[in-house]
Amino acid sequence: MKFAETPLAGAYVVELERREDERGFFARSFCRREFEALRLEPLVAQCNVSWNRRKGTLRGMHFQVPPVSEAKLVRCTRGAIHDVIVDLRRESATYLQHFATELTADNRRQLYIPDLFAHGFLTLTGDAEVSYQMSEFYTPGAGRGIRYDDRALGIRWPAPVAVISEQDASWPAFVPGAALT
Repeated sequence: MKFAETPLAGAYVVELERREDERGFFARSFCRREFEALRLEPLVAQCNVSWNRRKGTLRGMHFQVPPVSEAKLVRCTRGAIHDVIVDLRRESATYLQHFATELTADNRRQLYIPDLFAHGFLTLTGDAEVSYQMSEFYTPGAGRGIRYDDRALGIRWPAPVAVISEQDASWPAFVPGAALT
């Protein structure tokens, strides 16, 4: 695997390192030792899949609060998404900054998202499927979110939002300096 650090400390775009021959290719998409060498959370407690029927579907911006905050490894396995993360760590030099990248079934990139980052995506195609490896179990009551269109964050989505859940549309604007509880 090839790890490319994003402008947000601790977040990485992970590329497959392909071994190709006449059959196609083989590559590791996860290796605990490589994650540990970079001091990234290597624990996989849960794996999730989201399937999105329509282009323009927005999911986000989600996170879990301590003590069950979660790191994620996200990959688009069908179609394409515009994936966005926001650093919510108050002590971080990149606090409230965001990073976006395109994850597609064709480019096979993954995005490693440290805990205490908000995460969301907009589907760029219909029939988009996203796979998540989570470092923590889903914990009812610990899930939080912030508005995808919060002006203070300045996230620019590449297309209009066509589908969004009532919950995601009603997340509050983020209050800088607020405790994540």
